[in-house]
Amino acid sequence: MKIVRRLGDPPQQRGSLSGQTCPDIFELSDGKFAIIGTEATKALEEELPPDAGCADYERIVVISRETLVCAKADIPDA
Repeated sequence: MKIVRRLGDPPQQRGSLSGQTCPDIFELSDGKFAIIGTEATKALEEELPPDAGCADYERIVVISRETLVCAKADIPDA
């Protein structure tokens, strides 16, 4: 599995001063996506709707709205 491309603008273009530790979205070579975000599993797990769950090997991460909106144009339709 390898990172193929970033979706959206680099952190520096979204206003990050360092550009080193910011939310980001990447498409992987197997078609999946990798997200860099703030870990929030403990804070949000109890807020999940009844038909959603987080396995022991999964984490809930939070990214800014701006990060996802900037990536929207790069997200494939299918």
